[in-house]
Amino acid sequence: MGHKILNQISLVKRKGITLNTQMVLALVVIGIWIFLSLTTPRFLTYENIKNIMRQMAIQGVLGVAAAIVIITAGIDLSVGSIVALVNITLSLMTTHGGSIAGSIFTCLLLSAFLGFLNGVMVYDLKLPPFIATLGMMSIARGITLLVSGGRNVFGLPRILADFASADFLGIPTLFWFLIMVVFLGEIILRYTKFGRYLFAIGSNVEAARLSGVSIRFVTYGAYTLAATLAGFAGVLETARLWMGVPTTGTGYELDAIAAAVIGGASLTGAEGSAIGAFFGALVMTTIYNGSVHLNVNPFWQRIIVGLIIVAAVGVDQLRKRRR
Repeated sequence: MGHKILNQISLVKRKGITLNTQMVLALVVIGIWIFLSLTTPRFLTYENIKNIMRQMAIQGVLGVAAAIVIITAGIDLSVGSIVALVNITLSLMTTHGGSIAGSIFTCLLLSAFLGFLNGVMVYDLKLPPFIATLGMMSIARGITLLVSGGRNVFGLPRILADFASADFLGIPTLFWFLIMVVFLGEIILRYTKFGRYLFAIGSNVEAARLSGVSIRFVTYGAYTLAATLAGFAGVLETARLWMGVPTTGTGYELDAIAAAVIGGASLTGAEGSAIGAFFGALVMTTIYNGSVHLNVNPFWQRIIVGLIIVAAVGVDQLRKRRR
């Protein structure tokens, strides 16, 4: 009986409005691209399209990370600081003789550990996810500034910059890694027990517990996976910047949450998808890129994104009231 309830909860929530949301977002992106192609000749060019792909790679990975946690009715504000910490750690390790592969592996382990600590604070210490991850955001940022001395780190191996600027089949390598993350994210969320458990916890924690779900394991797993993805985004960011920048990642957590929410993730839990976060990141990146081509004041970019977030959450709330 418990497993039947669990399957019904996860099936209903996963089907939900995901497909409709993705279709609407696809139409929105097409509309924005048509508008920008008519108003600025430089937008719809091969080089600019590749720029958009590179720009959205990191934001898209973080959007998937945010969606995983939001599905459980949680939130993770630490992903931006984890990106910065990995950026500085990887830069320092590689400039001091560490192998690239070994340094990346170490950074991913560090990210996973920080995510595990988030899970411990949320489950064992019973801290609200907002407070737990807000604290981790500050801790990770402080460590980043301490180990870097607040200074940029230069002299990274040239292969990192070459990787970030490389293409495969005419598509930026960074974008291929985003596609890989989205694909794996969809597999986990749709076709694994762990994915079903994420939706079940976000829908009704007590029902999930009665169905035999280990709330501790799933909570640890959600935050650990999200932080590991943030660490992976930090690796991509390091390659893209080709330097360590202690202030990088500032505001990334908000962009990640925005991408997930625009893509159909509900802040009340049990709704969301990796592909939705991908489309959400595409919408935001298009807005940022198009604003530059239209010479829009950068401050207006944040206002526009904020309005989109409010609208997305507002629509989600109206939809829930009509059920």
